[in-house]
Amino acid sequence: MNDDTKKQKSTEGRKEAPTSLKGMHDIMGDQYYAYQGLFEKAQEVAVYYGFKPIETPVLEKEDVFTSAHGEGTDIIDKEMYTFRGKGSDRLAVRPEYTAAVMRAYLEHGMANLPQPVLLYSYGPVFRHENPQKGRLRQFRQFNLEILGTEKSIADALIIRTLTTILEEFGFKDLIVDINSMGDKETRPAFIKELTNYYKKHLEHLCKDCHERIKTNPLRLLDCKVETCQPFKENAPSSLSFLSNDARHHFKEVLQYLEEMGIQYRINNSLVRGLDYYSRTVFEIIKIDIDENGKEKDITITGGGRYDYLAKMMGSKKDVPSVGTGLGMERIMMFPECKQLPPRIMKPPKVYFIQLGFEAKLKSLCVMEVLRKARIPVHQSVTKDSLGAQLGLAEKMEIPYCIIFGQKEAMDNTVIVRNMSTHSQDTVKIDALSDYIKHLK
Repeated sequence: MNDDTKKQKSTEGRKEAPTSLKGMHDIMGDQYYAYQGLFEKAQEVAVYYGFKPIETPVLEKEDVFTSAHGEGTDIIDKEMYTFRGKGSDRLAVRPEYTAAVMRAYLEHGMANLPQPVLLYSYGPVFRHENPQKGRLRQFRQFNLEILGTEKSIADALIIRTLTTILEEFGFKDLIVDINSMGDKETRPAFIKELTNYYKKHLEHLCKDCHERIKTNPLRLLDCKVETCQPFKENAPSSLSFLSNDARHHFKEVLQYLEEMGIQYRINNSLVRGLDYYSRTVFEIIKIDIDENGKEKDITITGGGRYDYLAKMMGSKKDVPSVGTGLGMERIMMFPECKQLPPRIMKPPKVYFIQLGFEAKLKSLCVMEVLRKARIPVHQSVTKDSLGAQLGLAEKMEIPYCIIFGQKEAMDNTVIVRNMSTHSQDTVKIDALSDYIKHLK
């Protein structure tokens, strides 16, 4: 039997170690804390602006999203994870938050609360996209929603809260690209004109746009294929079709942005591809320099108003609303995004060294004393060498060590060592927390 045959036989029946699914990944260590730090900062800003938390289930009935998104959208056509449950219901793994939040608003009678209702949410969402940098099949999103008002100040508040969060993350010189898609009285006329315009150029459009013109003409303006770009410049503008109410609403939103000093640009080709969007739509832009030294726009995130979503989901009345979502993976790919330590991550003041079995028996009780006093501690319960642990504390630049050996365990004391001066004191365990708190 040759070596290759032996190798083949030795691997037959061997089970390969499992790996994570394509487009999904484990988060651990410093990366976990990076996500947590960003969420805590976004949450802090949202709370200051009056938003309250909501957490919706990861699983919903499929029609929560299909009724909301309409035909011709990538979420419905390509990206949702759907399956039949053990009963007869078709289920979907949450592809976005807005429809789920609206379902919760309707189900729990939030219309009876003082309006508007301001909600924030955070968690994983799932889309069967082609994985790439900043875009995964499971990703984390922070959402802001204002439900129950058509007032323009709600649009401005969403934009203000979102730009504040991004500025706290480290972004500067942001620009808001903004447009109005009109209301249900005027939008059909715009879509008709837009469709007629693009039909004249049908032979030059990409394959996807051939489908969009039939199912979702607004997404013609959202196409990123290079050959379709020249037609955007002369395409009809939705602003030309606005009703008096929609025009007044849009003007007020711009006035709020000007009053707050938020830089904006009116972008006639900006649309949102989902059926539930109306009136205000926006994207947050940063200007970058490409390899040729030219300026280019990079979209960070976007959002808009969705006044007709509730009726699409079966409500008898419209619930005028506006919202936005922030994909954390995309945010973290930008170099200006800060590493924000979460609240739990206080730098340890003390390294706790335990020597011998008798000391280890009592060590967890000593650690509990420090925890109750809110003194962060680093330790290695498995190491026994004093030199190795002192070396590790020095490498981590921890200013003090607590040394707890067999003698100290018997005397209910510890030795506190200053790592800079190498001086040390013997301290009773009962007095340890007060002693540590007074150390500089």
